[in-house]
Amino acid sequence: MNYEFLLCDIENKVAVVTISHSPGNKLNTQVYQEITQLMGELEADENVNVIVITGDGEEAFVAGADIDEIAGLDTVGMMNLTQITRNSFSKIEKLNKPVIAAINGVARGGGFELALSCDLRISSEKAQFAFPEISLGVIPGGGGTQRIQKVVGQGIAKELLYFGEIMDAQRAFQLQIVNKVVAHDQVLSEAKEWAEKLAEKAPVALRMMKTAVNTGSNVDLESALTVEAHCYDSAFATEDRKEAMAAFFEQRKPKFVGR
Repeated sequence: MNYEFLLCDIENKVAVVTISHSPGNKLNTQVYQEITQLMGELEADENVNVIVITGDGEEAFVAGADIDEIAGLDTVGMMNLTQITRNSFSKIEKLNKPVIAAINGVARGGGFELALSCDLRISSEKAQFAFPEISLGVIPGGGGTQRIQKVVGQGIAKELLYFGEIMDAQRAFQLQIVNKVVAHDQVLSEAKEWAEKLAEKAPVALRMMKTAVNTGSNVDLESALTVEAHCYDSAFATEDRKEAMAAFFEQRKPKFVGR
């Protein structure tokens, strides 16, 4: 598939996906659909172990949804777009490979939701975060009300959602919304460095790790422990586990094959 608003570069088992939709890399129906399609392709690509998502340019990761498109929708149209949005972000969250957000600028509304759907978040020192939907008379519709409270807790989540005020990168780090804040010109290189380190890990073990954490966070403890045990057993049965243990005893670097 040819992509109008996405760029993709693959190197060293890492796919860097850049959202390029000027101005502000805003999200509309086509961008959401392209994200969903490309994530599916990268999930099936054996040459990709980790994905980095970033925004084009120096100012914005994703400045939010395309208000021009939303303003012209009727209720049914908005319901359809909400489902498309949900599918796109859920695809990222449930992808069987780690996804890192390289937040190179403004991440508001849908951009903030996109970042929250990723596994890890590296932020530029100049990045800004906000849920401004309350000022438009609506609420986040791409999972923001749910994913943010799992990161910061319900009280802080309500503060961010109710007031809709801009938050800088340092506060995002303090609230553990982002894993690391770096100089503006280093955000993508840092995200790629993290990705390349992860790309050297056993792919099936990473997949099982993500499944255990994501699934376990949505069920009771006993059910979560059952999920973890299943994921552990699945990882233990792989050729990569045998290779890793052999490499440990032989004091060498393992060579993983993803099986």
